[in-house]
Amino acid sequence: MQRTLFDADHHAFRETAREFVERSVKPHYERYVEQRSIDRDLWLEAGKQGLLGLEVPEEHGGSGAGDYRFNAVLGEELAKVSAGLSSCLGIHADVVAPYLVDLCTEEQKQRWLPRFCSGELTTGIGMTEPSGGTDLAALRSTAVRDGSDWVLNGSKTFITNGYSADMVVVAARTSPEKGAKGITLFGVETGMKGFERGRKLHKVGQPESDTAELFFDDVRIPAENVIGEVDRGFVYMMERLPQERLGGAVSNLAHAAQILVETVEYAKERKAFGQSIGSFQHNKFLLAELVTKVDVTQAFVDQCTLAHSRGELTAVDAAKAKWWSAEVQNEILDHCVQLHGGYGYMTEYRVARAWTDARVTKIWAGSNEIMKELIGRDLGL
Repeated sequence: MQRTLFDADHHAFRETAREFVERSVKPHYERYVEQRSIDRDLWLEAGKQGLLGLEVPEEHGGSGAGDYRFNAVLGEELAKVSAGLSSCLGIHADVVAPYLVDLCTEEQKQRWLPRFCSGELTTGIGMTEPSGGTDLAALRSTAVRDGSDWVLNGSKTFITNGYSADMVVVAARTSPEKGAKGITLFGVETGMKGFERGRKLHKVGQPESDTAELFFDDVRIPAENVIGEVDRGFVYMMERLPQERLGGAVSNLAHAAQILVETVEYAKERKAFGQSIGSFQHNKFLLAELVTKVDVTQAFVDQCTLAHSRGELTAVDAAKAKWWSAEVQNEILDHCVQLHGGYGYMTEYRVARAWTDARVTKIWAGSNEIMKELIGRDLGL
C-alpha cells in the first residue's frame, strides 16, 4: 500500500539517510559487532550530515526540523541495516534530545547542544535500575543537596550508550517522602569523580549497541547540571516516554519489514523438491499473512507518527504502537528464520541476527505487559 505520510522534503531526507548508511555504516558494521560499540567517527559523520540535531533549534546547532516525521525517516533507514545502531542514535537524537531542548536553561543549551548535534557529546538516559526495571516510580538512586551542589549515589543498568556516552541524563530520588513526585533529572558527565561504568554487557542481540551498568558513588553534581525543575523528573519522563515508544515502534516495523522483503526473495530462489520453497501453499499463505500484518501495522504506526508530528499523540496510542509492533516484529522474524531453515540459525545470515536483535523490543521502553496495563486502565478496568 502506498504510504501518504511523507512529502517531498521527507523523501529527500530519506536519500540523505540512506547515503549515510551505505557509506558510513555498512562498510564498518562487522567491526562494530566485534567491538560491541560504534566508532566516534560515525557519530561525528552523523553530526556532519545533520542527523543528530533534528529536534534542536538552529541557534543551538541543529536543523530545527519541527516535524517528527524526519525522526521517523531516520529511524527506519537505520533499522533496516542495524537495529542496534538505530537504538544508539535513536536514544541520543530521538529520546534524549527532547529533555535537553525542552527542559534545559539557555546556559545549558549553549553548553551542551552544539556538541550534541555535532556528535562530539554523545548521550544516554539513566532510568532503569537493577531492582526496578520498568517501575520508574520505585527507583532507588538518590541525590542529596549539599550547599548548591547535589551528591548522587546509586546505580543504573541496561543503559544504551552507557559505556561510551559523554553525558547521561540520570533520574534520581531527591525527595523520598514525595514518592514518584520527588524525582529529579541530572546531567552526569564523564570525568565527574565517583561516576564509574561497569563492563559492556553481553546481550543476546544488538551487540553493536554498547550497553552498560552505571555506578554513582558520592558524585558531586553542580546545580547548573540539574535538568528542569527539582522534583519534576517523573512528570518529565512520563511526558516524553510516548515519543520513545513511538520511535521504538517505527524502528521495530522497519526492521521486520526489511528482513521480510529479503525472506520473500530467498523463498523465490531456494529450491526444495524441485521447486521454490515460496511456491508451496503453506509458505505462500504464510508470507501473504506476514506481508499483510506489516501493511496493517504500518498504517497504524504512520497515523501515530502523523499525530505526534501534530502534537496529538496520546500515551495510550503510543503504548498500543509499541507493544503491537514488537509482537508483530518478533512473530515475523521467527517465521523468517523458519523459512530459511538451518541457514536461518547461522549468524552470518542477517535473518538470524535480526531474530536475536528483536527480542528485546518486547521488554524495553516499558515491557509489553505494562503497555497493556496502560491501555487497560484507559478502558476503565
